[in-house]
Amino acid sequence: MKELPDKLEQYILDHIDEEPEYLQKLSRDTFANMLYPQMLSGHLQGRLLKMLCRMINPERILEIGTFTGYSALCMAEALPEKGTIDTIEINDELETFIREHFSATASGSKINLIIGDALKVIPELPGTWDLAFIDGNKRYYPEYYNLIFDRIKTGGYIIADNVLWSGKVVEPADPRDTQTKGILEFNNLIAADKRVEKVIFPVRDGFTVIRKL
Repeated sequence: MKELPDKLEQYILDHIDEEPEYLQKLSRDTFANMLYPQMLSGHLQGRLLKMLCRMINPERILEIGTFTGYSALCMAEALPEKGTIDTIEINDELETFIREHFSATASGSKINLIIGDALKVIPELPGTWDLAFIDGNKRYYPEYYNLIFDRIKTGGYIIADNVLWSGKVVEPADPRDTQTKGILEFNNLIAADKRVEKVIFPVRDGFTVIRKL
């Protein structure tokens, strides 16, 4: 998938809300210390997540795939006083890093970090959610969707990241590529689901916003 020219991308960043200092630090620390730092949501997507949360006004959010916590902190900025986020990260080696950055911000207190496999953790969590953000293992996107759908309130939202998967969704399929296979199955599942409204935004690696009817 063709990326924006650097000058145009910088123009966009110069004309949206600034990235808070604590997120700038989180981004620097991620790029300095982590493999695959490009998995971080980043400035533009982070401000978009915050804006969507302002519009949706959720009280309870589920996030599948924390990575280093950037997206969770962006959504937490928009939560009401008693709002909470349950965020699930399978890589236990990231836990100390994530908790240090959460504890350094006021909004981090609204985030409940859970280390484990989302497919096993979610059935153990209580209640329902107003919004879910799916950004975990791409091969399991259909399973995540089916697992959480009944736990999303009517009128609630599901947002899925990486749905264009670097343009691989329109290239000849490699049967060995289970990540792309999961994204393709997920996109087809959403397209055919009459229980929801949906739209794909070509922001970064693709961003689907789904509203449960």
